Amino acid sequence: MSYEIFTNQVFPEEELFDDSIEPDIAYEAIKSYLIDEGNSRQNLATFCQTYMDERVVKLMSETLAKNAIDKSEYPRTAQIESYCVNILADLWYTKEDFIGTSTVGSSEACMLGGMAMKFRWRKLAKEKGIDVLKQKPNLVISSGYQVCWEKFGVYWDVELREVPIDSKHLSMDTDRVLDYVDEYTIGIVGILGITYTGKFDDIEKLDQKVERYNKENNANLVIHIDGASGAMFTPFVDPELKWDFRLKNVVSINTSGHKYGLVYPGIGWILWRDKEYLPEELIFDVSYLGGTVPTIAINFSRSASQIIAQYYNFLQLGRKGYEEIHGTTREVAMYLAREVEKLDLFDMYNDGDNIPIVCYSLKENLNLNWNLYDLSDRLLMKGWQIPAYPLPVNMDNVIIQRMVCRADLSQPMAEEMIGDLKEAIKELNEHKVISPKDKKVQGFIH
Repeated sequence: MSYEIFTNQVFPEEELFDDSIEPDIAYEAIKSYLIDEGNSRQNLATFCQTYMDERVVKLMSETLAKNAIDKSEYPRTAQIESYCVNILADLWYTKEDFIGTSTVGSSEACMLGGMAMKFRWRKLAKEKGIDVLKQKPNLVISSGYQVCWEKFGVYWDVELREVPIDSKHLSMDTDRVLDYVDEYTIGIVGILGITYTGKFDDIEKLDQKVERYNKENNANLVIHIDGASGAMFTPFVDPELKWDFRLKNVVSINTSGHKYGLVYPGIGWILWRDKEYLPEELIFDVSYLGGTVPTIAINFSRSASQIIAQYYNFLQLGRKGYEEIHGTTREVAMYLAREVEKLDLFDMYNDGDNIPIVCYSLKENLNLNWNLYDLSDRLLMKGWQIPAYPLPVNMDNVIIQRMVCRADLSQPMAEEMIGDLKEAIKELNEHKVISPKDKKVQGFIH
């Protein structure tokens, strides 16, 4: 391939070329086009996994053609998926007649969990003589929810009743949560790792509140756990914490395999503690390629490579491997928090102790000529993607900055980042900064 051919290559932007080009030229052209994007290893904005070892990458590339939905054609792949569900059921303490499935990330899993609650509520409400068409059903959740729940409300015509966070309650205020519940409530979502701050809802206390409510009102209120970030982390670093199926009223849990399950995007999981909590009408038997396929997921054909990668991690790492990796990641996060606090400029919102994220706001009355948006910009010049953004409604006057620590953020990299942070602050203090008044959220905060 000549240098001239490669450098003169143009891209089809609106319509296909008439002729083909050499595969090597296409490969190099696209690779070069993407060269100025951010370094994923320095991306502390995202929870999503940015590194896997070369053996599992090879395994994924060799299994890209396997269709996860086609269980009759790929029965061993289907069995691997069921092994993963079994392992998660064990991690989350259910030995009952559980059921679960893989999904394309935890957002699809949240949709399935929400739909199951809605369909179950509708059936029970009709049996009680409630007019299910009189008003919208509702779902109660902390205002710190991830955007997929807003999508769920719009797509499936469910009102989101947000329990607002405040300075005293940076997660769900369990003393107020039942104020938002009525006979049209399909369930409550407890969040194990609020995307803004990493805080955990007090799921055990929430379960006690729901148990008391059900007894006093002859009700069937249930809890779904959005464990996108926490449900594949907490079992290995804080196994005594009760947030899972050990609690009576927790009936379903979702998680992201591509976060602390340590798999490349996109893979998610959802489990129900018992089949009774997944209405039969949400399980479809589909005739496909000569066989009958039972399917729960919203999506259909997709590669099974991420499912296989998840099982590779389970097989290769085992419980001790996950404990070591997540324990180290938490130590790195807590190191970052300590170093940030030493600067005496920031109020800490999360020090990385529950899930390994660090978030903080600028202290008031510092008389600085820069803000967290400016600091994000300055760090981006050094390659670090560390977003700044406002907290949810009622606290949206508070701007925070968040660092997400993943398994590929080593202690030396963290030390390098702290050095760059100190240098960025020094530069901002020494130079006049003019910040646009309408500065917007930057970075990927979910």
